Amino acid sequence: MRWVLFIFIVGACLALLLIVAAMSRHKKSATGEIHLVGSRARVDAELAPEGTVLIQGELWRARSADGSSIASHTIVEVVGLSGYLLLVER
Repeated sequence: MRWVLFIFIVGACLALLLIVAAMSRHKKSATGEIHLVGSRARVDAELAPEGTVLIQGELWRARSADGSSIASHTIVEVVGLSGYLLLVER
């Protein structure tokens, strides 16, 4: 009888763990993307017109808002978002 109870408790704990893990995978990112608009970033890889920028210690994919090339190490401003792609301008 004790084995049945033990197996039930272990099974319930594993089921709960799997549910929590599945829920955390679908949780929306807490990076505050909407607050990035208006922030300044440094171009990490040249935007020609797409590359990467460093903003608040994170690397983000970015694209020049007007399609022009922007050299590496240039300071840019985030003017919009397209999914997880930042739109930037000098």
